[in-house]
Amino acid sequence: MKGIADTGFLVAFANVNDKHHTWAAQIAAGVTEPLLTCDAVLAESAFHLENVAVVLAMVNEGLLSVAFDSRENLSQLTRLADRYADRKPDFADLCLVRMSELFPKHSVITVDRTDFGVYRRNKREAIPILCPPDR
Repeated sequence: MKGIADTGFLVAFANVNDKHHTWAAQIAAGVTEPLLTCDAVLAESAFHLENVAVVLAMVNEGLLSVAFDSRENLSQLTRLADRYADRKPDFADLCLVRMSELFPKHSVITVDRTDFGVYRRNKREAIPILCPPDR
């Protein structure tokens, strides 16, 4: 599976008490190559989990690969921030939208169906997402 990991997925995977843990664990079990992510997602995940060691272990064990340099994408991130200013996106979401443009065959794995249902890559193209089932 080719995927881009968002914070909610990582938190759900690492936290057995998260309501989406079972879904996230099933997704992680099917991973055959590292999921791509960015430093902003790693930082958010460590903050929410209150455990940076768990997040670093996901990278060290090959679940994740950091595949984004915000410096190299600053103008595109700025453009996305302007476009979605009314939604007040966080930096990690903007990075993931940009990553979806750079890696078009990858789905964003997220629990955030609302925002990622609105965000568009390349201005008009829906971003393929993988979310937990609606209840």
